Amino acid sequence: MTRELQDVLGGFAQDRDNLIPILQAVQGEYGYLTPETMEGIADYLSISESSLYGVATFYTQFKFSKPGDHNVRVCLGTACHVRGGSRIMDEVSRHLGIQAGETTEDYKFSLERVACFGSCALSPVVVVDKKVYGRMNPKKVKNILKEYE
Repeated sequence: MTRELQDVLGGFAQDRDNLIPILQAVQGEYGYLTPETMEGIADYLSISESSLYGVATFYTQFKFSKPGDHNVRVCLGTACHVRGGSRIMDEVSRHLGIQAGETTEDYKFSLERVACFGSCALSPVVVVDKKVYGRMNPKKVKNILKEYE
């Protein structure tokens, strides 16, 4: 176990009740959950790796592959869908050369589809990292992505 991981885990009691907060803290530190960090967490909590993966894979918030530098999330909830969300997703996918759930080869971008951001009045919505972009169209989203390249 690395010193970094020991430092993160050291902030938590060795209690299974801390499993979700530990997973969140480790992902916050590393950007995703590596096989090595999962092994370290399992050892720390004295649980099997299969039990740990069972919990972690249940929640969509946990990632098991390296994310891109910029996370692009496209809303495909009802309001966004009705106002062209799928066209936005198609343009982002075409521009980045990846599908939802993937990361570009250079690890510059990750792409996610989201059910709803709760910003329906701004639909269709795209969020890059933590910045919300509303009333998107294919041309606007392409220009926004260029700003992050």
